[in-house]
Amino acid sequence: MNSKDHESSAFSDADAVANYAEGPVRLVPGFLDLQRMAALLLAERVGERARILVLGAGGGLELKRFSELQPEWTFDGVDPSAAMLELANKTLGPLGARTRLHQGLIGDAPEGPFDGATCLLTLHFVPAEERRKTLAEIHRRLKPGAPLVVAHHSFPQEEPQKRQWLTRFAAFANSSGVAMDAEKAIASIGERLPVLSPEDDEALMREAGFVDVSLFYAAFTFRGWVATA
Repeated sequence: MNSKDHESSAFSDADAVANYAEGPVRLVPGFLDLQRMAALLLAERVGERARILVLGAGGGLELKRFSELQPEWTFDGVDPSAAMLELANKTLGPLGARTRLHQGLIGDAPEGPFDGATCLLTLHFVPAEERRKTLAEIHRRLKPGAPLVVAHHSFPQEEPQKRQWLTRFAAFANSSGVAMDAEKAIASIGERLPVLSPEDDEALMREAGFVDVSLFYAAFTFRGWVATA
């Protein structure tokens, strides 16, 4: 199964799509602040008027947040799941007038050039070699000096640290009211997601052409970086 199939299947179930908005808030520590920080990091460089590429835009949560925070920005959102893009349309409502949605992967995105880009809670679905290519294609679509903000599962892949961080992730989920068995979570994430270590994630961004790769977010199994094209 390639990453497009993997991501699409993850969000093709009707119940999963309907309940999507609840998941990140309960499973990702500081999710709403992560979106706000991403917008602030973009705004450092792009100003009041900008065209932003949002990869993994299905559901529309960050598109809605960015649109509310920056009323002059326009967006191109890309996602492999038609059902999630339909949900994004509903989530955005009138704000959708400033957003164009595209079904597919980075190769289906407009050429740009974009003033900035984000990829939140998406790259952990993408295997390392394909992730490198995805980052390179994002880089190619950005103006020189444009910012990229990414955040996703990224934690040590050696034992016992790997198990320890996944156990903590399960504990956070349980404390948020999401019933999660630690052993099943460890096995499921290990089998389903091609997660990398933070060091490998940073290396891939540099190999794709990004510089000034800086960590801005760390929350149990999640990491977030801002980088410059």
